[in-house]
Amino acid sequence: MSRYILPVSFFGTVFGAAVLLKNHITGGRCPSKANIKGKTVVITGANTGIGKGTALELAKRGGRIIMGCRDMEKCEAAAMEIRGNTLNPHVNALQLDLSSVKSIREFAERIKQEEPHVDVLINNAGVMRCPAWKTEDGFDMQFGVNHLGHFLLTNLLLDKLKESAPSRVISLASLAHIVGKIDFEDLNWEKKKFDTKQAYCQSKLANVLFTRELAKRLQGVTANALHPGVVATELGRHTGMHQSRFSSTMLSPFFSLLVKSPELGAQPIVYLAVAEEMEGVTGRYYDVLTEKEPAPQALDDETARRLWDISSRLVGLEEEGQSSESNPPAEVQSKAEQTDCAQTHGQS
Repeated sequence: MSRYILPVSFFGTVFGAAVLLKNHITGGRCPSKANIKGKTVVITGANTGIGKGTALELAKRGGRIIMGCRDMEKCEAAAMEIRGNTLNPHVNALQLDLSSVKSIREFAERIKQEEPHVDVLINNAGVMRCPAWKTEDGFDMQFGVNHLGHFLLTNLLLDKLKESAPSRVISLASLAHIVGKIDFEDLNWEKKKFDTKQAYCQSKLANVLFTRELAKRLQGVTANALHPGVVATELGRHTGMHQSRFSSTMLSPFFSLLVKSPELGAQPIVYLAVAEEMEGVTGRYYDVLTEKEPAPQALDDETARRLWDISSRLVGLEEEGQSSESNPPAEVQSKAEQTDCAQTHGQS
């Protein structure tokens, strides 16, 4: 029997090390026990993954949850499930397609008309490494959904957020922003060969730049960006991961040890949304539960201002004068700002 001791010890050590590594990577659970009864939280993309996990956790804490989703059948089912699990009746599903400026405006208008206040906005929804699709308005799908959609939604809800101050805006970014580059000459991949990985990284860098610029423009409303860690969600469905027999049979066990569940992936979002110690903290970037400095290109103030100005024009806010109400920095003119966005339509 002693011949089995060494192999068992070896595999036990490997498994234990993997568990410890997973705990280190996941960052653990939200340390705050704060209750948010009486507060309203808007979460985009909340019918699945960490969005759904966040909605569940915040519903447990007594919040009024508004789940903005494209697929209403799945969203209604998720809302019903959360209401049943938490016995919180204030969990609602609303139609929101972030690839449509029209849908975003309709969603925001409904929130402004029906909700007395909005205390937390969580910009969670996103697409990752999809084909060269276009949004309804002709934007690159990843730039349009991940950045422009949330940029527009946040600006449309700013008055409601300011009325509800102290309030919070949390935007889901990614570690991928560190290799991102904002190409002001071709934001929507109309001139160069499409690279889905770079398109995703550009959109995630835009999330961090938007967060930092938003924080500078606001008083009473905090804005922070977050990389939630590596989470097992549907976000990576276009990456090709696990589509081969080798990756699905040989690599899946290792991924399952290192990749956290949507429930754990939601914990850092919950922390930024509820923790008392986060009140007044703004313009920061968090890697799971730890504040870190983002990539150098995410700290470029001129790039952040240019991106804000161009984004405002692309989604129609510049002509309405909505996006520059709160202490706007000086305008930065660029050749890219004169470029008209494509009007072609694609599938989402």
